[in-house]
Amino acid sequence: MEKRILGIIFSLLGATGLILAAVNFVNGGEGTRSIKTIVIYAILGAIFFFSGIGLIRSTKDKAS
Repeated sequence: MEKRILGIIFSLLGATGLILAAVNFVNGGEGTRSIKTIVIYAILGAIFFFSGIGLIRSTKDKAS
């Protein structure tokens, strides 16, 4: 059960990172700082999101 909860937390953190990357992309901005911010949020968001989904999918339910 703990892996599933950790997977949910990772998925939520990943979704938040991807949303922040999208917001920064839509708001635009000039310079390399904006591009670096978008790339960092997107990469970290994707890593957390897919690792969380992987934990959720690989965890088997136990009969109580």
